[in-house]
Amino acid sequence: MILNTSQVEISSFLLIGIPGFEHMHIWISIPICLMYLTAILGNCTILCVIRTEPSLHEPMYYFLSMLAFSDLGLSFSSIPTMLRIFLFNAMGISTDACIAQEFFIHGFTDMESSVLLIMSFDRFVAIRHPLRYSAILTSSRVVQIGLAFSVKSILLVLPLPFTLKRLRYCNKRLLSHSYCLHQDVMKLACSDNRVNFYYGLFVALCMMSDSVFIAVSYVFILKTVLGIASHGERLKALNTCVSHICAVLIFYVPIITLATMHRFAKHKSPLAMILIADAFLLVPPLMNPIVYCVKTRQIRVKVLEKLGLHSK
Repeated sequence: MILNTSQVEISSFLLIGIPGFEHMHIWISIPICLMYLTAILGNCTILCVIRTEPSLHEPMYYFLSMLAFSDLGLSFSSIPTMLRIFLFNAMGISTDACIAQEFFIHGFTDMESSVLLIMSFDRFVAIRHPLRYSAILTSSRVVQIGLAFSVKSILLVLPLPFTLKRLRYCNKRLLSHSYCLHQDVMKLACSDNRVNFYYGLFVALCMMSDSVFIAVSYVFILKTVLGIASHGERLKALNTCVSHICAVLIFYVPIITLATMHRFAKHKSPLAMILIADAFLLVPPLMNPIVYCVKTRQIRVKVLEKLGLHSK
């Protein structure tokens, strides 16, 4: 459809792999595929073990199930597109498919951020009120919290595809990553995208506010731990937070690094930006099950029992 002599409306975008390494894409796809399969296996194992083991039907493990579910959603909504580029050099994606993908990526990203916030509250209650923990976080209350934050994540990102859909896209087709993101698609528009910019900023601030509340939770956790008289009990209390702290760092470090590079780096490397952005979608779904299996004895024992490698 001709808009004028210089602008032609387009119906598809082009994703990129790793510029300068196109000849190695097929080899790069091998570790990505292995990470993808490991992430699926690990998170499905976590969900299966928690579902089938009555001893794990506790708030902490319900929240871990939510984390595994959001990791699976993040993997399914992004990595197949990435693999399609590296394996088959299929860079094209329709505008509708791209807009749908960015909705799911942003939705599951916000959901994971929300779950990490809930888990920090869970750790605070467990350390601050250990005797009342089960009374405060009942099963019904856990379900209500999970549903509330899931609905919040959906409603928060729901306007994004509609605001992108109303834009016109002319001439420029090349995106900056191996998958679709709101801010990346928005920049290709040849019509007024101020609504998209401000709402996208609002969504980003909401997500970053989760990290602020997580930090506040750990300030209260640390204050409570320092009030415990026994040194051994302090270490035991802090040890229950190690897995969650690792999950928080794995999730937020790439996001904060990218934001910092966008804002402050004068000579930022496009290659570094792409690698960090890809790591953001590859590493958390892969590492979270590993971290929780290694650091959480109950999960580790049950997984080994399922595999027949641990005697009951």
